[in-house]
Amino acid sequence: MRRLTLDEAVAALAAGAVVAVPTDTVYGLAARLDRPEAIEAVFTLKRRPEAVALPVLVASTEALGPLGVELGPVGRRLAERYWPGALTLVVTAPEELAARVHARSHTLGVRVPADPTVAALLERTGPLAVTSANEHGEPPCTSAADVAAVFAGPDALAGVLDGGVRAAVVSTVVDLSEGEVRVLRAGALGAEAILAALAAD
Repeated sequence: MRRLTLDEAVAALAAGAVVAVPTDTVYGLAARLDRPEAIEAVFTLKRRPEAVALPVLVASTEALGPLGVELGPVGRRLAERYWPGALTLVVTAPEELAARVHARSHTLGVRVPADPTVAALLERTGPLAVTSANEHGEPPCTSAADVAAVFAGPDALAGVLDGGVRAAVVSTVVDLSEGEVRVLRAGALGAEAILAALAAD
C-alpha cells in the first residue's frame, strides 16, 4: 500500500478516495464530507453496518460553525478543557449533514484531534468523516503496516498517511444531544473525569 505525503493525501481525498490517516488514538479511514461516494466506500471497506454513523473530525471548534453545528454550553465547556484531544461529542446537527454520515436525525459525533499530522491534513481538507481503520468488530489498526495488512487489495484504499505508531486507545464518546450528559463509551478519558470536570466548572 502506498505511503502518501500530506500533499498526496489532500489530493486523493479531494478526488473522492478513501485515505487511512493517523489520529491521536488509532488509525482511521477518512473521506471528505462533500464526496458521498467516498463516505459510502468507507462503510464498504470497513464492513460497517449502515446504521452505525461515522464521526467527523475538524481542525478547530471554529470549523463547526460553517457546518451548522452548535456545541451548546456544556459542549463548549468540555471542548475548552479536552480539545484538541480524544473526546468525541455527539451534538445536534443539520439533518442533511447527519444523514450524509448515516447518523440518526439531527445528531453528529464531532472531535478536534490533537495529532499534528491529521491536524495539518484537516487544515487543508476541511472536516472529514473518519472512523477507526479496521473491519467492523475487529481491533483498530495502530500503524501504517497494520492498515496495509488489513486493507490490502486493488480496490481498497488510495494509501496511508504514515504518522507512526498510535496508542490504541479509542476516544471517549459523550452524548449531549438530548439535553443531558451521557457517556456512551469510556476511552482515553474516563466517565468520572468528564463528570468531575463539569462539576468543577
